[in-house]
Amino acid sequence: MSYIRYEVQGRIALVHFDRPDKLNALTLAMYDDLGAAFERAQQDDAVRVIVLTGAGERAFCVGADLTESIPALASGRFDISQWDGAHLKTGRITKPVIAAINGLCMGGGFEIMLGTDLRIASSEAVFALPEPGIGVVPAGGTLVRLARQIPYAQAMELLLTADRFSAARLLEFGVLNQVLPADEVLPAAMAQAEKIAALSPTAVQLIKRAVLELGDLGLADAFAREAVLGQEAFTSADAQAGLEAFSQRRQATYD
Repeated sequence: MSYIRYEVQGRIALVHFDRPDKLNALTLAMYDDLGAAFERAQQDDAVRVIVLTGAGERAFCVGADLTESIPALASGRFDISQWDGAHLKTGRITKPVIAAINGLCMGGGFEIMLGTDLRIASSEAVFALPEPGIGVVPAGGTLVRLARQIPYAQAMELLLTADRFSAARLLEFGVLNQVLPADEVLPAAMAQAEKIAALSPTAVQLIKRAVLELGDLGLADAFAREAVLGQEAFTSADAQAGLEAFSQRRQATYD
């Protein structure tokens, strides 16, 4: 039985952490299955946007299962890079990923959230990086991502204190895009996904590719690469369809 549930609704792949009785804590198999779910959506031409959420009302995901996943890492049997697919660290997922965060979002759940592109959270959601309290670190992308996504002092407050933070506080920090009543979170995420899915998939994925690729390049190299990606968009079938629709004063549709 997989505790990662995958379904396609129109042009959206909806992925659930599906272990609500354990607050969606991640087993070793769940990390593998989550990475496979992201890859499945990436390879499906019918899918344009991915929405990630947690089953049940209590948790999005509380991170690695402390009875299995963390002990496996501590034993030295493998390293955390084997979970790169689940942590969205491979760079292969160019389709937008939207997190719909219901309830607790901690540890590895927080780390996976940081790999998503848009984040909508319940006003009741609670966030934490508790790793320093048990002698480990959030090495699922967070040590790289967090201080690049928000101001340094706020990132360090989240990383060093192991405190719990409200959704309102993380909205203030800039970690989240929206905070809504719990029953509005998933519908809002799906609506945002539908909006993006109606846009040019070529342009949307090139934008994400550019953001992923260009941030670490020097200016000259980044501008040169931007021009290449831009030309790929300008010469695409989507650009032809979009420009034709614009000239005819109608809404473009992208098959």
